[in-house]
Amino acid sequence: MDISAALTEIKTLSIDERIRLVQAIWDSIVANGGEQLELTEAQRQELARRLADHAANPSAVISWEEVKAQARARSRQ
Repeated sequence: MDISAALTEIKTLSIDERIRLVQAIWDSIVANGGEQLELTEAQRQELARRLADHAANPSAVISWEEVKAQARARSRQ
């Protein structure tokens, strides 16, 4: 597969279409199931920090809908 040609074609898609493509690619990776993605030490530490923060402040969260709304609002500015 010519990645460069694929990227050129992907750039012609709308942002929404590209996001759906990324989601489909990620879903196909997850569907392989047996292949475990290895975390770096930095990723492990960040995950541990976030889990500890959530355990200490379980109500300090926002919904995915709020995250999307905030991102869309920022992109319009």
